[in-house]
Amino acid sequence: MRAVVCGAGIAGLALAGCLGRQGWDVVVLERAPRPREQGYMMDFFGPGWDAAEAMGVLPAVRELGYTVDRLSYVDEHGRDRAGLPFARFARALDGHLVSVMRPDLEQVLREHARGVAELRFGRRVVGVRQRPGGAGAVLDDGTVLDADLVVGADGVHSAVRRSAFGPEERYRRWLGLHTAAYVFEDPESYRRIGSRFCLTDSIDRAMGFYGLRDGRVAAFAVHRSAAPSLPAAPREALRAVHGSLGWIVPRALAACPAADRLYYDAVTQVEVPRWSSGRVVLLGDSGQAVSLLGGQGASLGIAGAWLLAERLARAASVDEALADWERVWRPVVAEKQRVARGGAQWFLPSSRARRQARRLALRLAALPGLDSVVTRGLVGRAGGDIHALAAA
Repeated sequence: MRAVVCGAGIAGLALAGCLGRQGWDVVVLERAPRPREQGYMMDFFGPGWDAAEAMGVLPAVRELGYTVDRLSYVDEHGRDRAGLPFARFARALDGHLVSVMRPDLEQVLREHARGVAELRFGRRVVGVRQRPGGAGAVLDDGTVLDADLVVGADGVHSAVRRSAFGPEERYRRWLGLHTAAYVFEDPESYRRIGSRFCLTDSIDRAMGFYGLRDGRVAAFAVHRSAAPSLPAAPREALRAVHGSLGWIVPRALAACPAADRLYYDAVTQVEVPRWSSGRVVLLGDSGQAVSLLGGQGASLGIAGAWLLAERLARAASVDEALADWERVWRPVVAEKQRVARGGAQWFLPSSRARRQARRLALRLAALPGLDSVVTRGLVGRAGGDIHALAAA
């Protein structure tokens, strides 16, 4: 059996490694010329944790992860206005939590796929072609790669989804926010952050910072916007929106890189009524994007990929496997998307009253017995036993 996976992100790499180890002939096509360096620091937890353990990559993920002492919301002078020790958050998740940079997580998954899947960078997929019992991925040079299964794992702006399912606007739910992420060097900012994850305790816009082990700082920004359309000059837009925030924000904005080294996008979810069409299937953000508000995009990408591979191994046919996978996995994704939409005001308050409510919730979370209640409110249900889902 042959699979063509379009997209060498987290979900695509996870599926490539799993299918390759089952004996599939797997080709991964990625439009970027090389592995991407841009990306967020992510808190990895949820169903992807068990999937990573089943794949045998969890020790490597934890090795590349970071130990964060505290989540701190700081004011314009750097004073801690609200927060929570990370140990409490981790304890509410049974210790199944690690903070990891997205490029590092992709590195682990590339290693997992090495030797069992072929990775081709600089190859742009522009569409798909259906045929009886299979499908083909169409590249921009006119080449068609035929396979038993074509997987669209090419993100929220998926070319595979656009070709097989219709225009992007039909399936994207914009959540009213823009976001950005980059890495910069500034010893003074690194010193002030320490071993915390710091966010500005601000309204309608915020910046967050992690210190990396190499002395650099990972920054991300999020702000409300009147339209999903992206600015022509994202660096200048960030400086205009966030420039009046205090603490280390001016230093971070001064060090913001040019557009080619800056991640910038609208915050969206993707909701597709059906995830497969013939022998074309959508995986990860191309069909099930949760958004940064849910905090589990990487987790769902890995868990969904592992579960799809398991269903393909157990089912009598590819078509049966795709139907079974969607039946058991869609309720999990839908619940995470619902939680993410409901958490928008927590993540980025739109008023002083809502910001005060967040401060109060974090204080309550510090009380014995209430940390797990607050955590469940933020992340929803754990998502079920993925091994049971695989066997269902």
